[in-house]
Amino acid sequence: MYDVVILGGGPAGYRAAERTAEAGLQTVLIEERQLGGTCLNVGCIPTKTLLNSAKTYAHIGDSARIGVTAQATFDLSAAMKWKTQVVGGLRKGIAATLKKRGVQIVDGRGMMVDRNAVQVGDTRYEGRYLVLASGSSPAWPPIPGIDSPGVVNSSQLLEISDMPKAVTVVGGGYIGMEFASFFALLGVPVTVVEMMDEIIPFMEPDLAALLRKSVSGVSYELGARVSQINEGSLTFERDGREQNVDSDLILISTGRQPNVDNLGYQANGLDVDRSGIRVNDFLETNLPNVFAVGDVNGRSLLAHTAYRMADVAASRILEKEGQGPAQRMRYEAIPWVVFTQPEVAGCGMTETEARQAGLKVTSHSFSLKISGRYVAEHPGENGSAKIVADASSGRIIGVQMLGSGVSELIFGAALMIENELRIKDVREVIFPHPTVSEVFRDAMWDMD
Repeated sequence: MYDVVILGGGPAGYRAAERTAEAGLQTVLIEERQLGGTCLNVGCIPTKTLLNSAKTYAHIGDSARIGVTAQATFDLSAAMKWKTQVVGGLRKGIAATLKKRGVQIVDGRGMMVDRNAVQVGDTRYEGRYLVLASGSSPAWPPIPGIDSPGVVNSSQLLEISDMPKAVTVVGGGYIGMEFASFFALLGVPVTVVEMMDEIIPFMEPDLAALLRKSVSGVSYELGARVSQINEGSLTFERDGREQNVDSDLILISTGRQPNVDNLGYQANGLDVDRSGIRVNDFLETNLPNVFAVGDVNGRSLLAHTAYRMADVAASRILEKEGQGPAQRMRYEAIPWVVFTQPEVAGCGMTETEARQAGLKVTSHSFSLKISGRYVAEHPGENGSAKIVADASSGRIIGVQMLGSGVSELIFGAALMIENELRIKDVREVIFPHPTVSEVFRDAMWDMD
């Protein structure tokens, strides 16, 4: 019998394996496809690799204003080859780290067959602890004609071999907007069809509207419900009227759903609802010594949240083994990023959410152009940000930013929110000059 059996080799699964194995627990990790899960193989990493290629191409085309004149062409085949190389190298790195920690890796489809066991083929793997990390898959809504040629999900889009003439994106969330930005940067006309009244529903409305204006080459059909898909066209309804959009590639990006079916979860008594496997703040399920981490519990479908969940679950297991106190999962300071051009990022509450929670708030919106570094390196871009604080205590409770490079700044907001820093606390921090991070300090001096 193993100490820990882990089902799923994505960010949550392999991080949990690293943590338990390095603490001396005999750990086995079962993965059906490839180590790294969705994020590494068909999500975060390949999309950011392709986006970097597209952004580099666009920067060259817009470089004359800063004194650099050059011509560029975009080679989709070469970009895809580089993407494959990046993913493959990182996958080997994960395997090497797990091997170094002493984790046994099993290739195959696992099925939960008991409260402490997973079956792979004819082999049964039993453990004193079971960690379920089976991830999520792209949602596939019941739209008539969705199986027509030229209709793909985000995973399938990463394998295209020819550049489309026009693209329609169904869904204006972070996945849809990143791909919309990718094609638009390369000069491909893009239409985003979104059922809600605004894209990126967790953004401040004014920043979401600014993002739409900032991502050039994309048109939007908001408040639109897709009613029919045919090869080369899509029909949507709005205000009782039907309209058509023509394109040779249609991306369905209407979210993701936890992988909970046909894995033996419900049959063994796990509490599963529409969102995923139900867990507490230690990532424990309703079954003793069974944990669910990452996308499969539906609490926050982000790779960095999955890492943290794995740390918390491992700490709880180690506490049971007499190795220190357990950590607790907190969701108040989970940062998010949409890697469009320009990027958007946020952490904590929006102003509306804070007011709905009954808080008296103070907020401040400001331009990133107060940073000399930002102006010098991003000509023509109109970056913006908003900070929300509790008016009674001055505690910072939310930050959202729009602009190139904000993905590398938002961790600072997460630290502020997680550590309950106040406006006056951040005023005392020395930020390096000249960096865009200085906007945090400057903004604090403009807040009450």
